[in-house]
Amino acid sequence: MSTTEQLQDSGKYSAKWQERFNFFDTYGAPSDPRYKEAMKKLPDFRKKILINANIIAFFFGPIYLFVLGLWKKNLAMIGLIIAINIALSVLFAIMGMEVPRPLNTGLSIAFSMTYAMMTNYAYYLKEVKGEQGWNPFQGMRL
Repeated sequence: MSTTEQLQDSGKYSAKWQERFNFFDTYGAPSDPRYKEAMKKLPDFRKKILINANIIAFFFGPIYLFVLGLWKKNLAMIGLIIAINIALSVLFAIMGMEVPRPLNTGLSIAFSMTYAMMTNYAYYLKEVKGEQGWNPFQGMRL
């Protein structure tokens, strides 16, 4: 019996999480070529979004990762976000300008997308593989 089947038998996870865990178990990380091919073969767009992104993490990323117990990856992401914002603030202050609102909005959307794309696989690593490192981009294709 595989690890994913054991998790399913426990009834701890919803059908969505079980489907995501099965997909990762079968096709590997998002950086794996098998994953990319399997994503192309999924029947509809909703299935692709279910596996590839987490809508809750898009809107509530920092809070949701703490709820899921992914605190190390979350602290690393928060640190990265703060560092980028400080660097941009210093750069624009040197130029005597404020950070442009469109740049700020674009970065906020990019950070939200990053949370959405990393959450499912990070949670799989924690729950199924027992790995919980500091690298928020572990197994991601960049």
